[in-house]
Amino acid sequence: MSTDRIPAGHRRRGPWTVAATLLAAVFVGHAVQAAPQEAPGNSVLVLVDHAKVVRLPEKARTVIVGNPAIADVTLQRNGVMVVTGKSFGVTNLIALDSSGMLLAESLVRVSAASDALLTVQRGMERESYSCTPVCQPSLQLGDAQKYFGEAGAQATSRNAMATSADSK
Repeated sequence: MSTDRIPAGHRRRGPWTVAATLLAAVFVGHAVQAAPQEAPGNSVLVLVDHAKVVRLPEKARTVIVGNPAIADVTLQRNGVMVVTGKSFGVTNLIALDSSGMLLAESLVRVSAASDALLTVQRGMERESYSCTPVCQPSLQLGDAQKYFGEAGAQATSRNAMATSADSK
């Protein structure tokens, strides 16, 4: 019989308790390893309405975008592609070789540029302004429909005038 004292509130652990704890730790470790790990280099981060140049894997002939409403790609001849952020969200890119074999797959995360963006919330209505340094309307997904429509119509009208002036 052992003569060492066990402090109050503690109890001795038998060999089965220790074995069960170790077994649980092993299963948890395997569960964590089985979960998909996202490597930092496995994502392309791009802002809405911005483009980013990305190098394609060697021998890539086809690039597939999971959701073209979130991001779009334009293939270049020199082994690069241009990824353009279209809408907030996450989608994937798949690169295939000429025989259809998978060369690479990565995520594309599209987010808003928030460093110079001011959001005005009026009840349920939202307006966005780009303040660089003077605040001007900046159409963002999620803005109130009336604000978005009016500012969008002005931008469209301005662009049409600039385009017609260029063609003269």
